[in-house]
Amino acid sequence: MNAAPKVYSAAERLRSGGRDDVRAALQAVRERTHALSGAYAQALGPSMDVRYDPGLNPPRWELGHIAWFQEWWVARNPQRALGDRADPDASRPPPTLAMADEWFDSSRIAHTTRWQLPLPDRAAVHDWLSSTLETTLALLGQLPADAGADDLYFFRLACLHEAMHAEAACYMARTIGFELPGMLEERPITVGGELHVPATRWQLGSPPDGGFAFDNELPAHEVDLPAFGIDAAPVTWDRWQAFVADGGYANPRWWTGDGWSWAQRVRGTSPSFPSGRHAATHLSWHEAQAWCDWAGRRLPTEAEWECAAMTQPGFDWGHTWEWTASAFEPFTGFRVHPYRDYSQPWFRTRQVLRGACAATSPELAHPRYRNFFEPRRADVFAGLRSCASR
Repeated sequence: MNAAPKVYSAAERLRSGGRDDVRAALQAVRERTHALSGAYAQALGPSMDVRYDPGLNPPRWELGHIAWFQEWWVARNPQRALGDRADPDASRPPPTLAMADEWFDSSRIAHTTRWQLPLPDRAAVHDWLSSTLETTLALLGQLPADAGADDLYFFRLACLHEAMHAEAACYMARTIGFELPGMLEERPITVGGELHVPATRWQLGSPPDGGFAFDNELPAHEVDLPAFGIDAAPVTWDRWQAFVADGGYANPRWWTGDGWSWAQRVRGTSPSFPSGRHAATHLSWHEAQAWCDWAGRRLPTEAEWECAAMTQPGFDWGHTWEWTASAFEPFTGFRVHPYRDYSQPWFRTRQVLRGACAATSPELAHPRYRNFFEPRRADVFAGLRSCASR
């Protein structure tokens, strides 16, 4: 049951490919970063200044943080060759941009503080982005063509981190209120119905020989899955509208207590949504859960989602991130990786999402990737698919 339809080749090349595959991914993701920066500058002006919002970061801070992260974990990392066994507290040389540690270290710089920092202008930040990437690629080029997983670990991590920030730039643009022409090509959903997945023993998480893995994907472990039925595709706006028309936002019977409070505060009793065959998105976990209760369905567990995505050729994903029934928790035997702030601080406060969306870089879109957000978040590209109730 573990044979996977290969619909995520760019992510697989980055995770499991060699030195040249990693180089190509770093360059592709950086090209996207520059395109997004250009769109921001066109919409907001060269300074890219925006008003404070708890769901945003200052755009120039985002760009500087990308360069800082890459330099911190690659060029400045004396234990780079140890991969996920590296000591994150090892002494490092100073950054190539003065004050960078005081400006762009997300572990040390509180969110509200980022808005008061005397950040460099956009041109200076772009110069630093270019110089840090040049150094990163030079160091990568010093490795043999068949470099192993440890040698490539931090190059892959820096690439995926940048891809995450590119996606964040897309949902932040929506929050700010401007479009990203040509950058978010949403596909209509053309399949329907339900897939029937037989009972199986599924290996959840990334296997030891599966290439790069985030710490929260490890260790892989087997879980018993009873047979289940799951939507072939995410819920569309047309399916969502039936819930709205049936008074879904005016009747607390479908909602948890926290969900009902959230809905009344954020949506009201008669919110407006699109219609059509695109995936319903920008929905909170509270809304996804309420829709399932109304429809007599349920959210899949992340193990069910992963199993279906990797074994069922008719499983259509990539339209939107999809909320699951699973809380974001460590797998038994979890070991934190050097980037300690990635997973561990957020366990048991988030819900797991699986999939990808139109804003997701191809290098990030892998069926084993565990995305995670607070249940209240509706600004991100998140929707749902459902399972038959047991």
